[in-house]
Amino acid sequence: MRLHYRLGWTLARLISVLVFRVRVSGRENLPKEGGFILALNHISYFDPPLAGSWVSRELYFFAKKELFKYRLFAAVLRSVNALPVKRGSVDRQAISLAVKAVNRGYGLTLFPEGTRSRTGDFLDPKSGVGMIARQSSCPIVPGYICGFNDARAAFFGRKRARIVFGEPFPAGWVSSFSAEKDSYMAISKAIMARIEELRDKTLCLK
Repeated sequence: MRLHYRLGWTLARLISVLVFRVRVSGRENLPKEGGFILALNHISYFDPPLAGSWVSRELYFFAKKELFKYRLFAAVLRSVNALPVKRGSVDRQAISLAVKAVNRGYGLTLFPEGTRSRTGDFLDPKSGVGMIARQSSCPIVPGYICGFNDARAAFFGRKRARIVFGEPFPAGWVSSFSAEKDSYMAISKAIMARIEELRDKTLCLK
């Protein structure tokens, strides 16, 4: 890991342990080499760094383009592998950057729902994760997270967070789909269904 990424990774790991008292399982399902996608449900702004701190490889992730308007903050974001993305439309430049990162052998954190769920309930998946996965032809690791949307309850010991990494969808499965919108959506729905299965088997610990 590069120095800036390692520093952010270490800080996020400490926060996840000391504040959220996180429990993590399924790390054996994370690829040790090669590009892959980590697909998670999305409940908090903390999700990318806190979940990513339990992956022992560098990950890229999307951050809304508005956050890059300030030069210093933009430099910090880029140093921890954030990719700018326009919200509310298909950002082909962002997709191209994401595919290149995966093809260079990095992991990429994506949220099939496309945006944060304010209630914790799952939202309908978008086709974007399926598009990036198909263009990258890489494995997809589904993951379920809970507890990061309630820092106060975690800090005062009423709740603890949980991260579960599930069995990957192999690259061959991803490549079996055609490169068209219906197929992208089918991939995204299959990923969300797997995340739902992980949720049903997981208790958000108290």
